Amino acid sequence: METFSHPFLIGGMPALSIAEKFGTPLYVYDANIIEAQYHRLMSAFSELNFKPKYACKANTNLSILKFILHLGCGLDTVSIQEVKLGILAGFAPDNIIFTPNSVSIDEIVEAAALGVRLNIDNLHILNEFGIRYGNTKPVCIRLNPHIVAGGNIKIQTAHLGSKFGISIHQIDDIIAICQKHEIVIEGLHMHSGSDIKDVNSFLKGLEVLFDTAKYFSQLNYLDFGSGFKVAYKEDDASTDIEQLGKEVCARFNAFCKNYGKTLELWCEPGKYLVSRSGYLLVNVNVLKATAANITIAGVDSGLNHLIRPMMYDAYHEIVNISNPSLEKHPYSVVGNICETDTFGTDRLLSEVRMGDTLAILNAGAYGFSMSSNYNSRLKPAEIMVYKGKAHLIRQRQVFEDLLLHQPQVDFL
Repeated sequence: METFSHPFLIGGMPALSIAEKFGTPLYVYDANIIEAQYHRLMSAFSELNFKPKYACKANTNLSILKFILHLGCGLDTVSIQEVKLGILAGFAPDNIIFTPNSVSIDEIVEAAALGVRLNIDNLHILNEFGIRYGNTKPVCIRLNPHIVAGGNIKIQTAHLGSKFGISIHQIDDIIAICQKHEIVIEGLHMHSGSDIKDVNSFLKGLEVLFDTAKYFSQLNYLDFGSGFKVAYKEDDASTDIEQLGKEVCARFNAFCKNYGKTLELWCEPGKYLVSRSGYLLVNVNVLKATAANITIAGVDSGLNHLIRPMMYDAYHEIVNISNPSLEKHPYSVVGNICETDTFGTDRLLSEVRMGDTLAILNAGAYGFSMSSNYNSRLKPAEIMVYKGKAHLIRQRQVFEDLLLHQPQVDFL
């Protein structure tokens, strides 16, 4: 993790000046970090025909999408709305993969009409798809490799009871449906979860794809998902991308030689690309002493803006960017939502004063995208810093936004 000094900079700009100009709470993204993360990933897999697809559920702001397209990345989507956002941002349909779950065939049909790549994760939809399209639209199959990996159980997606993917034990059923309808399988996909730091977990999943590939002769790509762990605090472990790239390149090249065809290798980085780029800037409204000798710092944001600490027990480093003092005191940083709403407990921060601005780090992924209007509070603005300039990429909500699409019906 970085060592921070005053003034606290985001993309080379003083964060306090950004907060003063645009107000708080405020999401700020450093585009330089997104760019560096992308190039690091491409370098690690440079020996392959590597085609990453940004998992846009992490952050779907149109300006973020356009910037990632500019870098050369494809797009991974999980809803028809994300598909449409991707096309609006400029992604070519065949550079978008659509991997929904628990959707009706109607959503699959809508995506097919838009021309995006389709990834099917259950036998029923696969059969329905075959009835409608036969061999006219190639598809990818999402497999459940039954590999337990990742952090919090809520973000593990490949265990035995998971709703995601078709079990590898149902390969005979997949083959039977494909043969019956002459479905062309162009890709195989898996995704084991998020916050995976163990390189071997990815390699195990890749071996599952290799073993399954022997049943399908028309493959063009394999997609090993993502879930790369990022560091959230000093000395925190993260996925060794360079080591992963070295191991995967050797295995994948050997596989392609045996398969008799050079395939593309895909993965779906989301958090890896955007998490470290994001900062949630908040102002301190309240200081309150507790019997536990820890001062509560109440801020002008809450779980409605960043739910990860409360939903996943996720750790986000917090920095007092208003006070460069080296003297540290323990604080619990809490939000303004009417329930337990804690960003960080017992954190050693430079002395916090009323009106100080705090920066919550690693907030670029699953921050704004999971935000809500809970307690009828408004969503913050979003800023992207690039080439020394802060760009407004989403306006702050106003009260009237809460009234949109609510007809005023007179029941009396």
